Amino acid sequence: MIIAGYVLAILVGLSLGLLGGGGSILTVPILKYIMGMEAQEAIASSLVIVALTSLAALIPHWKGKHVSFRVGLPFGLASMVGAFLGGLTAQFLPGFLLMSLFAVIMIATSFNMIRKKQRVADDKAMPKLWASLLIGAGVGAVTGLVGAGGGFLIVPALVMFGGLSVHLAIGTSLLAIVMKNAAALGGHLFAVSINWPLTLAFTALAVVGSLLGARLAAKIPASTLRTGFGWFVLVMGISVIGSEFIPLLI
Repeated sequence: MIIAGYVLAILVGLSLGLLGGGGSILTVPILKYIMGMEAQEAIASSLVIVALTSLAALIPHWKGKHVSFRVGLPFGLASMVGAFLGGLTAQFLPGFLLMSLFAVIMIATSFNMIRKKQRVADDKAMPKLWASLLIGAGVGAVTGLVGAGGGFLIVPALVMFGGLSVHLAIGTSLLAIVMKNAAALGGHLFAVSINWPLTLAFTALAVVGSLLGARLAAKIPASTLRTGFGWFVLVMGISVIGSEFIPLLI
């Protein structure tokens, strides 16, 4: 099962590089259900993996001019505060509750991506500073609490509320993920130990996938990315709910 987890690490990186998110959506279930970690340890480890992998994926997106630092920096700073507080709070909640909340957020977000039509994007019409700070803090809190809420919340928020194109939102999402995952990890390290050899090996494989994904992202139409992202998140959310609730019914 450990080997299967390492193979899936490449898929985690591919998701981050291609979609600007989805890393935590995949990483937390893989670490918990395939590699045998407890929920809190899986969440903390995923923060390390996704932050480092996102940093690697950010470079080609930045070179391709698909990163908005004007939006991403204030968004990321606000999300760091929310993420740190969420990480501190997570240690007081049971793993079953954290994973259930994780799945509900995933499914709700997937419907927004699948059903809502994207507005005509204007990358020069940036969201107001207060909006970036407010949304960033909220997304950060979710990330710290359940180890998720990276790109799968940031990308829709930047597209639907910020008016950015999907491609620019994806690159900007990676910048914010690096910032807030680092802060969320700080909150978790007060109470959780991390298996560093396993985590770093997983990260190395994920980085390979992220570089490939970043190359593919520039070649895929925005509408296809948006719809595919939504269906991907929906399937993963249903899978997590099944993994948590089916054992209770047997």
